[in-house]
Amino acid sequence: MSSSDRRTFLAGLLALLLAGCGFEPAYAPGGPASGLLDQVRVDDPADKDDFDLVERLEERLGRPGSPRFRLSYDVNTKVESQAITPESVITRYQLLGNVSYRLHDIATDSVLSAGEVASFTSYSAVGTSVATAAGEADARTRLMRLLADRMLTELIATSAEWNRR
Repeated sequence: MSSSDRRTFLAGLLALLLAGCGFEPAYAPGGPASGLLDQVRVDDPADKDDFDLVERLEERLGRPGSPRFRLSYDVNTKVESQAITPESVITRYQLLGNVSYRLHDIATDSVLSAGEVASFTSYSAVGTSVATAAGEADARTRLMRLLADRMLTELIATSAEWNRR
């Protein structure tokens, strides 16, 4: 069997296995998460971290005209020293973050889904203070994007439980 035939065979086998297990794309028409797109209003940001989180969520979900859901959140971050030289100079910081969130039905204000996600990133403190500040700002943006993606993954994974059209 040639390499091309083998790939075709394996792709067909994979498709057959997925069809047999009840796999359904989340965003497919009628899929459990299809009702999320352009239907979630995220609470307004209060600071730069919130802004980066909301920006990523709206990038992935869209901005709703008449939303069915409201997503509220609480962001917490903490900076810890990660690498210290023998001279007690910190050369790297770790930025830890977590977001607790609640998805509300706008019509009833009932909580449909809630959870908490956490992640971390780090940045270098070697160089000028300007370079360190720029590294921290970039790390904060990356962290908020990671947390937003994790929130969305959890919402998609649980959408079949609470998203009754």
